Amino acid sequence: MAVLTGGGDRPYALGLATALTDAGVRMDFVAGDFLRSAELESRALVRFLNLRGSSDPSVPRLDKAKRIIRYYWRLIRYAEPRVFHILWNNTFELFDRTLLTLYYRLCGKRLLLTVHNVNIRKRDGQDSLLNRMSLRLQYRLVSHLFVHTEQMARELESEFSVPRGKISVIPFGVNSTVPETGLSASVARERLSVLAGDPVVLFFGNIAAYKGLEYLVAAVALAAKRLPRLRLIIAGRPKGSESYWAGIEADEDIEVYFKAADVLVLPYTHIFQSGVLFLGYNFGLPVIATDVGSLREDILEGDTGFVCRPRDPEDLARTIERFFDSDLFRHLDTRRLQIREFAHTKYSWERVAELTVSAYDSVLGSSCREIGRASAGEAG
Repeated sequence: MAVLTGGGDRPYALGLATALTDAGVRMDFVAGDFLRSAELESRALVRFLNLRGSSDPSVPRLDKAKRIIRYYWRLIRYAEPRVFHILWNNTFELFDRTLLTLYYRLCGKRLLLTVHNVNIRKRDGQDSLLNRMSLRLQYRLVSHLFVHTEQMARELESEFSVPRGKISVIPFGVNSTVPETGLSASVARERLSVLAGDPVVLFFGNIAAYKGLEYLVAAVALAAKRLPRLRLIIAGRPKGSESYWAGIEADEDIEVYFKAADVLVLPYTHIFQSGVLFLGYNFGLPVIATDVGSLREDILEGDTGFVCRPRDPEDLARTIERFFDSDLFRHLDTRRLQIREFAHTKYSWERVAELTVSAYDSVLGSSCREIGRASAGEAG
């Protein structure tokens, strides 16, 4: 089988691929330079196919065009496995959703698609009839769809008429790909020039309109009236940079931000699920999130964080104050360990792989691991 990804979510793609090979699935991992991983490529069950090559945005336009044409030609020629699991569409989503998907179906391939956002253009206020029609066609052509929440499954059913039996709800695996050392919270604060007793909230990730950063800035200003030493760390970049995660992965300070902070704040105005939440959980960091999408389902009130109203700086400010008055904050060192344990149990990649393999087997009508072993025997 093949796992194809045209996106830049390195933690998700590598986390899933590693877990699937741990579960005994033999795969082609189809990606580009950005997703090269020595650890993954060293596995006997993986064949890394670098069909995309470089995605350096600084090259001349003509070179970009040649690179894209070459990549799509390689994708069209590549039609070996019976099962294609698409994690993200490529840059030209309309082509991927329609002609490329139809081509693979005509070649007799079984397609599975991970839907990280049911309709991302609706979220960003850029929806159109053509966008919805192309989404509907891709959702109809693929054999099975993976989503991360029940709410997303309901939206696929109601807005795109996808049968419920064609949908699997799988957890968003905890982000454990970021390097972590024995760095202490006190040393992390020193590196950011934050005093030991200062209460610190963290905003981390892409900066985009739906992230609601302006509401957090306003809320911190309000909360600072009661917590005068309150500090806000904003660690992010404007959305749209292809090198975003590449920079994050190469940035050794990522650990510093999460260890220097007392709480991660997600002030989003619209979202289904957030990978940043699970990155925070991986570091044992409590979360304050707005009640949008399915964020409430992933936060244990008072144990792993708190939930507040979206687009409401006053309520967010009250929730920040509530956190710093809570037992969760007073016993933060102990609670960090508990949050990590909670995350690595409920959102483990092993569980994600188990549910994913079950869907593979259902689509194939047989065990994909048995097929993989048979293929390996034929190759030998």
